[in-house]
Amino acid sequence: MQRWRGLADIPDDWGRSVVTIGSYDGVHRGHQLIIGEAVARGRELGLPTVVVTFDPHPSEVVRPGTHPPLLAPHRRRAELMAELGVDAVLVLPFTAEFAKLPPEEFVARVLVEKLRARTVVEGPNFRFGHRAAGDVALLTELGERPDFGFDVLVFDLYQRGEAGGGDAFSSSLVRQLVGDGEMTAALEVLGRPHRVEGVVVRGAQRGRELGYPTANVETLPHSAIPADGVYAGWLGVEGELMPAALSVGTNPQFNGVERTVEAYAIDRVGLDLYGLHVSVVFLARLRGQETFDSLDGLLERMAEDVQRSRELVAAHGAPLPR
Repeated sequence: MQRWRGLADIPDDWGRSVVTIGSYDGVHRGHQLIIGEAVARGRELGLPTVVVTFDPHPSEVVRPGTHPPLLAPHRRRAELMAELGVDAVLVLPFTAEFAKLPPEEFVARVLVEKLRARTVVEGPNFRFGHRAAGDVALLTELGERPDFGFDVLVFDLYQRGEAGGGDAFSSSLVRQLVGDGEMTAALEVLGRPHRVEGVVVRGAQRGRELGYPTANVETLPHSAIPADGVYAGWLGVEGELMPAALSVGTNPQFNGVERTVEAYAIDRVGLDLYGLHVSVVFLARLRGQETFDSLDGLLERMAEDVQRSRELVAAHGAPLPR
């Protein structure tokens, strides 16, 4: 799959294509529906499918300081989209200047001149252009112009389930569920366990002293981190997923103040992970963050957490491919 950063990266000889535009943070099951429709349309027409997304999140430019927690970095989103059959991903730098483009100019520059869109596939609430003035009705109208020449397919991308009490699946819902530590519900919406990524850095090394050496993960900026507590899941290192007991929080047992994400790879010894880029995959929350009356009490609970993690991960099997 091709990945482009900005319009200048698109090959000059790029032919016609099927396009869908959106933030697509998390590539959750609703996103998978609409991207799948775009891929199906592309295959029907014998054309490549392109997903257009933005960096940073538009809200950070329009309303500085409001950048939402991100469910997946762009590289991970591209991987997920490739699994769905997408041929190219275009990440547009979202700047203050770009945000001022009128809807018609956005369509002309991006969809017509560069991507030569034959079909644009969107959800019913799609908005674009300065102050989000453009909607699917305007997009359809513009596509009918002889000099633009594309059609618009509008699909209801919303799914519902038990997660969120029946609310429509959305990135906002996943962020809420992750923030509340509701990882089973987040899995339902995403179609896979939630994960965060980052580099392993040196911590206080208390886990090693207690017999449970952990990888202290410095997560990527704006990552959607689950609520404080202990979780069952996996630690992903260089393509290998290892069953793990995961901890998120400030470590109040030792008067910690900095919030950290740590992973203990169950039954693995001698791991040297410092400096490696890893993933932490959250399957289920075991408990909230606690303090204990004694070190023995902490060690007893840690042993229980590891055993429960081992059992839950084994019962679930390997994480879903996406």
